[in-house]
Amino acid sequence: MEDKVLVEVKDLKKYFKTSKGMLHAVDGISFKIKKGKTLGVVGESGCGKSTLGRLLLHLHEATDGQIIYDNEDITKYNTKQMHEIRKKMQMIFQDPSASLDPRKSVRDLIGEPIKMYKAYKNKADYEQQVAQIMKIVGLSERYVDSYSHELDGGRRQRIGIGRALAMNPEFIVCDEPVSALDVSIQAQVLNLLMDLQEEKGLTYIFITHDLSVVKHISHEIAVMYLGQCVEYATTQELFRNPMHPYTQGLLDAVPVPSLGGKKLSTQIMRGELTSPIEPKPGCRFAARCPKARECCKGKDIPIKEVSPGHFVACTLFD
Repeated sequence: MEDKVLVEVKDLKKYFKTSKGMLHAVDGISFKIKKGKTLGVVGESGCGKSTLGRLLLHLHEATDGQIIYDNEDITKYNTKQMHEIRKKMQMIFQDPSASLDPRKSVRDLIGEPIKMYKAYKNKADYEQQVAQIMKIVGLSERYVDSYSHELDGGRRQRIGIGRALAMNPEFIVCDEPVSALDVSIQAQVLNLLMDLQEEKGLTYIFITHDLSVVKHISHEIAVMYLGQCVEYATTQELFRNPMHPYTQGLLDAVPVPSLGGKKLSTQIMRGELTSPIEPKPGCRFAARCPKARECCKGKDIPIKEVSPGHFVACTLFD
């Protein structure tokens, strides 16, 4: 049962029409997530990682490719079909302030999915379920009649996690759930997510730009750049042996505390993300890559397995 694949994505694409052409937000992503495991998706702002998370839950409709959930192809599911399957698939959003209705109390926010799916027998049962969820996510009962804007960021995010857990899902998309929080609160929320995964056998896709966070929570990591996956490996392997120059640049950019004041990195990634609108064939990182060669341009670089379980899209490994 441990090796069962819960979520599989095949050549998933999402293009948005703009006045200047088609914006390639997600461009041919493939991966598998095993039940009870976490896939970390990491990359700079604008790489398409949040769009990827929203595609999995049909918050955006895919341009092409397949989304297979528990051996069912849900790519073309309609609104009614998705309403049923969303009991099993939920999302924790990046900004708890923006994702919670300020006019509703904590009771109403956490209980909204329970009411929507009529998953309660009577008022007492409803109150009991809300109280149980608040206890699971570490929210004191005294906040049940409070409003989200009266609480701090950590407690607001716990409400978001409680809402996601209300229907006992199997799979949760975590879209940068700790990036807006203080470091000490980040650790509490990460530990809560890991404890819940262990207790309930939850499966996560964890989207972030913070490599120290993704190392803490993920079993496997996909590195995204301009809509494409450039490297994919287990967490241990990726941090031990990063192969793609972009991954190396991301790791070099992670600050390391040092009493000696030594220089942290010899390789600094320079330049901005190029436009994702109608990108030219070739490696999309080539313009910023210190190891770029002529063969990096003119044709797309497929991702391939260069060592067992370690996939890289780079001409250095041809």
